[in-house]
Amino acid sequence: MCGIAGLVASDELEPQDSVRAVAMRDVIAHRGPDDAGLFVDGHAALAHRRLSIVDLAAGHQPLANETGQVWIVFNGEVYNHADVRPELEAAGHRYKTRSDTETLIHAYEQWGDACVEHFRGMFAFAIWDAPRRRLLLARDRLGVKPLYYARVGNRLLFGSEIKAILASGLVRPEANDAALPELLGTRYLSGSETLFKGIHRLAPGHTLVFEDGRITIRQYWDIPVGVRNPEVERLSEADAVQRFRELLEEAVRIRLMADVPLGMFLSGGLDSSAIAALMAGMIDRPLQTFSVAFKQRAFSELDYARQVSRAIGAEAHEIVIDDQDFFGALPRLIWHEDEPVAHPSSVPLYFVSDLAAKHVKVVLTGEGSDELLAGYGKYPRALVNWRAGGAYSAVPEALRDFISNSVLPQLPGKFARYARRSFLAMPRTPEAMFFDNFASIGLKRQAALLSPAVAANATDEGAYGPSRAYFDKPNGHSTTLDRLLYTDMKTYLVELLMKQDQMSMAASLESRVPFLDHRLVEFASALPTRLKLRGFKTKWILREAVREIVPREILTRKKMGFPVPFGVWMRSGWQGVARDVLLDKRTRERGIIEPKAVEALLAAHVDGTQEGTDAIWSLMNLELWYRTFVDGEGVQSLSAPSASVAAPSTSPPAPSASAPAAPSASAPRVRL
Repeated sequence: MCGIAGLVASDELEPQDSVRAVAMRDVIAHRGPDDAGLFVDGHAALAHRRLSIVDLAAGHQPLANETGQVWIVFNGEVYNHADVRPELEAAGHRYKTRSDTETLIHAYEQWGDACVEHFRGMFAFAIWDAPRRRLLLARDRLGVKPLYYARVGNRLLFGSEIKAILASGLVRPEANDAALPELLGTRYLSGSETLFKGIHRLAPGHTLVFEDGRITIRQYWDIPVGVRNPEVERLSEADAVQRFRELLEEAVRIRLMADVPLGMFLSGGLDSSAIAALMAGMIDRPLQTFSVAFKQRAFSELDYARQVSRAIGAEAHEIVIDDQDFFGALPRLIWHEDEPVAHPSSVPLYFVSDLAAKHVKVVLTGEGSDELLAGYGKYPRALVNWRAGGAYSAVPEALRDFISNSVLPQLPGKFARYARRSFLAMPRTPEAMFFDNFASIGLKRQAALLSPAVAANATDEGAYGPSRAYFDKPNGHSTTLDRLLYTDMKTYLVELLMKQDQMSMAASLESRVPFLDHRLVEFASALPTRLKLRGFKTKWILREAVREIVPREILTRKKMGFPVPFGVWMRSGWQGVARDVLLDKRTRERGIIEPKAVEALLAAHVDGTQEGTDAIWSLMNLELWYRTFVDGEGVQSLSAPSASVAAPSTSPPAPSASAPAAPSASAPRVRL
């Protein structure tokens, strides 16, 4: 795993462009502290930071073909490179290393842009074909590795992180305010846009070619939802479970490819426990596992993680963090993530990555299973609402309005809340039942919390249009669940993978995702609903496939989803910190929020009359992002309350490691 950056010109580079390329490379040095490389000719500058994983001695980048005319910078791993190599050697290609990077460049020579269809792994790479003055950018099928680009005059800039493009000095950091309703409503931007004007992300499963001053983007792979697969349809349930287990084992096995130590992120949930149990049986030494928790016992899964570690004979490492650790690290992690931190769980993910990096260079994770196999509780609830809503639509409209407006508000507390999020109060549309119903800041709340100018875009189309396009895309063979999973894998999962990448790479650690092996994804996508979701039992086929190797308590436990006590902290002294960020003069003058409404939200959250955790988190991160990047102030700092603010709780047993220091605010800042 590494970091890549560069710029190419349709005519000629400027003399200072090589200096720009070095700045772009070194601002992401955390992605590759082991080595740095640069290639420059009259038309291209390719830069690379290396985290050495495979072929430690000879894997230096940028790397050229035999003639020195085609160059590559590469981030990621191609797990089947040793299988592809003999075919390329038979075709006459001569190797000088054992690295997967060299297989990529020879595959491009052999198959052109179609080379990506031969690779199995996670990757983002740039190939400069000097004789043709042609740049190829490519991103892996599921989006495990990130890749961004920007067009500036006759030049195309690219990088593993947005800050690399900003470090060129050619792109001014300007906020894409029109995207705020989608960002606040879903936590992500699901298309090619980012929160920076003029900077785009290359979508998963796509390539980009820059040639003769033109950009051409092509999709080479998609999740095969709704596509009939006769081979899968013929399988009995038992055979489907067996085939799923075989594909999962293979996905884990090939991700053990490394010349350095590997470990496992272990939460104690089903997904990471399944991968850990399989991995432990494939290596010749005790598996090293890494777990993180908060001091508040209600927010800790360590007991479950310890149970799994004991069952598989692992060497367990743990870290327990508190509110001081969390808020001390947050500003620096906004810088690392380039955009507002979408999920509070990103912060503990950084801390466990930092812990793991002290012992190993590579970890496997359980990411992706929930979106692939319907693992969230929202899926059965959404399907119940969708089906009931279809029948309920036959009720006369006047009666439905009476129930919604007069009956439901009279219900006691939690019953009223549940009813308002059901078919009794919502129109039967994907926007209402799926997207806005599980929003970070729903449209009604956006209309109240945002200034009129920004709230004007807070419409179904503005907030959920891209998600709706994905929901509508699968063909007539797909079920409602298929459409929901496809949408989440194209949107929400891509955001989670970005979080996984940025937080692990902030600690110079590579993370690998077996559940997103594309062959496993293709198989699982073709499975009927009953093999994923049975009533309210999620991930049915995974539970059956690992039943004999995962402790029963893990198979049957309720999903926690890595809760973070941010809402608890916002009812204590830390709310003063949030108020300082959200209600000071600078934030008011920015014109994004409606200050009185935000002040009322903060007060209502404290007294318990309104749950404001998601809204406070999102707005606070957004303002810190503006200050860090758009205002050009670099990494911010948050002053801790004068007294301890952690909620009283019984701490879990002492961890085996203490929390690392929060990333320093005095560390090198983004070049703006």
